[in-house]
Amino acid sequence: QVHLVESGGGLVQAGGSLRLSCAASGRTLSSYAMGWVRQAPGKEREIVAAVSRNVERTDYADSLKGRFTISRDNAKNTVYLQMNSLKPEDTAVYYCAAVYCSGYRCAPREEVRYGYWGQGTQVTVSS
Repeated sequence: QVHLVESGGGLVQAGGSLRLSCAASGRTLSSYAMGWVRQAPGKEREIVAAVSRNVERTDYADSLKGRFTISRDNAKNTVYLQMNSLKPEDTAVYYCAAVYCSGYRCAPREEVRYGYWGQGTQVTVSS
């Protein structure tokens, strides 16, 4: 079992930045690809970014490239999402997710592939 806890959400003005963290316990993260998924009110979940086991590969939603950066520190069992130039449409609950991957470049963009999820952290961007 992998237990994930997100932190770092909050209220920020448009144009501002936030850094989300996801701390894992239960298993070492180095065997898992990690993703950040968000869900805005009334909308479906959307993959934001994904990173492979040892950062061999990262992937982003096309609309977010250049503003968001996913990273991880396996020694700290923690994954991060740096969000810059935030817009009101980025308002959502952001979830951290993990999936066991044997391949080094495994970084799924399909949220249904992730088997472990955190409780989410709210990000609100005011205009």
